[in-house]
Amino acid sequence: MEDRKANTISAIAVIALIIFIIVARVSLKLSHAFFLICGASIAVIIAVFSCAFIRHRYHRRRRLLESQLKTEGRELRIEYSFLRKVAGVPTKFRYKELEEATDGFQSLLGRGSSASVFKGILSDGTSVAVKRIDGEERGEKEFRSEVAAIASVHHVNLVRMFGYCNAPTSPRYLVYEYIPNGSLDCWIFPSREKRARKSGCLPWNTRYKVAIDVARGLSYLHHDCRKRVLHLDVKPENILLDEDYKALVSDFGLSTLVGNDVSQVMTTMRGTRGYLAPEWLLERGVSEKTDIYSYGMVLLEIIGGRRNVLRVEDPRDSSKKKWEFFPKIVNEKVREGKFMEIVDHRLIESGGVDESEVIRLVYIALWCIQEKPRLRPSMAQVVDMLEQRVRVDEPPGSRMILVDLLAVDEDPVDHRNLARLLTSVSSNVDCTSTYSLGTTILSGR
Repeated sequence: MEDRKANTISAIAVIALIIFIIVARVSLKLSHAFFLICGASIAVIIAVFSCAFIRHRYHRRRRLLESQLKTEGRELRIEYSFLRKVAGVPTKFRYKELEEATDGFQSLLGRGSSASVFKGILSDGTSVAVKRIDGEERGEKEFRSEVAAIASVHHVNLVRMFGYCNAPTSPRYLVYEYIPNGSLDCWIFPSREKRARKSGCLPWNTRYKVAIDVARGLSYLHHDCRKRVLHLDVKPENILLDEDYKALVSDFGLSTLVGNDVSQVMTTMRGTRGYLAPEWLLERGVSEKTDIYSYGMVLLEIIGGRRNVLRVEDPRDSSKKKWEFFPKIVNEKVREGKFMEIVDHRLIESGGVDESEVIRLVYIALWCIQEKPRLRPSMAQVVDMLEQRVRVDEPPGSRMILVDLLAVDEDPVDHRNLARLLTSVSSNVDCTSTYSLGTTILSGR
């Protein structure tokens, strides 16, 4: 616009000078004054043309350089984007991109307490799962934890994060690779617990491979990262299965990054009932042993095809229900040597279950859920046991007193016994706070 304005002014000035020369010729004839005016006007006209020519050359060269820089910048951005993908660095998406990819967030894959997951397709054709984190305080905390944890890890048994969309206020978005077969809970629990998603009954061989895949993913987080990552929410809903039924650990919303020189950290009690380690319930801090306890609980669910914590009909009174804890049943069956009675009855009916593998998995699970953290193996040792590189010894018996806490009926008599029940586990825990903790757990808060 400025170039056009300058050219217009130059043309008007030249025309005005030419008219001025013509008028001077008519009025002054060939006098001395006319020649002075004519010479000065021609000099000005030449100066105007020179300036216009120089300006034109200058702007032409500037446009050429801008074009080259723009092309180089585009190439650099493409190369940078490519290198980010190769290196696994998350991309920052715009909200409009995610809205278009998910068709206005229409295809809901699942919903949790503070997040919803939608299926989407990016502009390059990549299928993704977009996690929308709702809420203010918890949403920001989960968002930061998840980005910090998963952006620093790359493993075949961990879900890959493509990018994120951050905003000053909620909701915030995380973009993951899309895993077609959904979560593990749809493939090991009976149909009454399933949603409108892909589901079925995994055969024994696949379940065993899933157990190894999850153990490898957690072992990588605990031992092979520059900073250890504690997942803190290991459960079937957070284990996804790809098209080949390979397991990938997902949902790092509660994760904690821990330096390799730190053995234990204190954090607010969160997670899911039935998978929380005793030391977390007693507020003694968490470590990688906390994830190992949760993994042991998941392993029992993979074997038995049922939830660890269930509300069942009370045999003494059919109008009432009581808590039933699967690990206690497993403990009793192991003492009786009835390992096959632990296995999902659907697998027994279809056959193909190797009893030696069942014994190995049950022993590993019971080692993982030992009440004393120091008795639990590391995830690297669990992987070695699963892959039969080391022998699996019979685990020591466990009183599972803290397990009884979850099996207590919602009865005033039982509530009065909670303090006595937990005091026998840890004399360092104040009875009043223990009673309060038990009441909170029983009420599901």
